[in-house]
Amino acid sequence: MIRFPVAILVLVAAACGGSAPGPGAAVSVGDLAVYVGADREQKLLEGARREGEITIYTSAQTSDLGPVVEAFEKKYGIRANLWRAGSEVVLNRALQEARAGRHTVDVVETNGPELESMSREQILQAITSPHHADLIPPAIRPHGEWVGTRLNVFVQAYNTKMVRKEDLPKTWEELLDPKWKGKLGIEAEDSDWLAGIFGELGEERGRKVFREIVAKNGISVRKGHTLLTQLVASGEVPLSLTVYNYKAEQLRREGAPIDWFTIGNAIARPNGVGVARHAPHPHAAVLFYDFELSEEGQRIIADREFVPTSRKIDTPLNKVPMTFVDARVSIDEYDKWKNLYMSLFGGGR
Repeated sequence: MIRFPVAILVLVAAACGGSAPGPGAAVSVGDLAVYVGADREQKLLEGARREGEITIYTSAQTSDLGPVVEAFEKKYGIRANLWRAGSEVVLNRALQEARAGRHTVDVVETNGPELESMSREQILQAITSPHHADLIPPAIRPHGEWVGTRLNVFVQAYNTKMVRKEDLPKTWEELLDPKWKGKLGIEAEDSDWLAGIFGELGEERGRKVFREIVAKNGISVRKGHTLLTQLVASGEVPLSLTVYNYKAEQLRREGAPIDWFTIGNAIARPNGVGVARHAPHPHAAVLFYDFELSEEGQRIIADREFVPTSRKIDTPLNKVPMTFVDARVSIDEYDKWKNLYMSLFGGGR
């Protein structure tokens, strides 16, 4: 587990700036990936305008990534074709197309574990970007084939009409109090959250406390973070152990009786963006990658109540202690944490 805050990491191209391909040369993503000259944006834009469009696969809600895409189109005049599905569907489509030699997608914008899986399948291209220096270290992957653009931050949420702020638990053991009986909820598949929590508590203590909470007070298991957040706001689930902070914050700002807090460290997982190794529109792909990481792109992400990875953007979570769950853990230890999660909490509805 990586703790936050940590020191700045700056990525530098192996050669001092690289060199741009000549005007008559065929340009690949690999050529563009290492070029960091002062005219990088200009060269990318000139090429992107010749290409005319970009295809993006994403699992983000259209209302969340849409503003970033619209700002990109408006700024550069490049048409974006956005295809959205669940993260597993996005991963499977990218895998199937790559194996069939169909190179349709330019950019994939999805969850960290799915991007890490694509990297392992050699679908993504390592990119050097001047914006990497602005990012928190957990956003940067050692292989450079995808980068965190925003954080999924697991927090706790409560209905402000049913739970008083002064009564909120400060430790997990406080949820053993009988006053919480029948009031607790959790999302059905947050095994990566559990990995982060057990990294804090230790497995022995973690197993013991959550088994006791379930036995004494019960925990309602619901499928879907959006649904669970809405159930907190409606009062059906007065206190949830796992919601994404941005969903609770969006509802709070709309006037719903909901707020969020943390018991110990918040658990965070970077989600992000990667450029396809065989992107049919390589200039547009790298240009979008840079734009989403730029201060302008990151500010749009923050406006949707996400936690951007750029250190230039201030958010309410900047000073909240976080434990980061590495995408490799989510993949390599998936069965362990999924089975443990099911044994503790059961399935959802």
